[in-house]
Amino acid sequence: MIATVLATTLVAFLAYIIGSIPFGLLLTQAFTGTDIRQLGSGNIGATNVLRTGAKGLALATLVLDAGKALLPLVILRQLQAADLPTEPWWPGLVMLSACLGHCYSVWLKFRGGKAVASFLGAWLGLSLGAGLTLCLTWLVVAVMWRRSSLAALSASFAAPILAWGQPVLFTFMVCLSGLIWFRHRDNLSRLLVDREPLIGSET
Repeated sequence: MIATVLATTLVAFLAYIIGSIPFGLLLTQAFTGTDIRQLGSGNIGATNVLRTGAKGLALATLVLDAGKALLPLVILRQLQAADLPTEPWWPGLVMLSACLGHCYSVWLKFRGGKAVASFLGAWLGLSLGAGLTLCLTWLVVAVMWRRSSLAALSASFAAPILAWGQPVLFTFMVCLSGLIWFRHRDNLSRLLVDREPLIGSET
């Protein structure tokens, strides 16, 4: 029992630390000298990085933010492949911990982004088919309405539906979707009055 608790804590901690890495901030500071937190929405994610005009940095941020949630799941898969003791609910824990790291980064005094790319990357690691479905959901909504926040809310709303029939994973996905909706609460308020900025806009 003690070993399981310790292992669970370690898995969650590592996922959180990896998720805490603020790639958007690091890339923009390194290549443009810009503090992304002082621009646009102040978010450290790819959508706000795009407001610097550096599309390559925005794409790199998107990939790296997705990868930092994917990596802990890959490590977990290796542990399972090696027949080391794991728990069936660890994938959900890893996904949630990595996204919490992005939202409340230990390196940024527990501030951060909104975990959308990390959320999608985690799903790609959990189930390629389901992950691609959520990515497609995000893309279709983003193209049709040109609002990143609406695309994120739509994809996160769909996640628990994809986990239906798997009670443990479903519970984690409800929590994760709730986290994303909470982080988008200001965006949601603007969406309701049609004042949410379009993708690529400067405000």
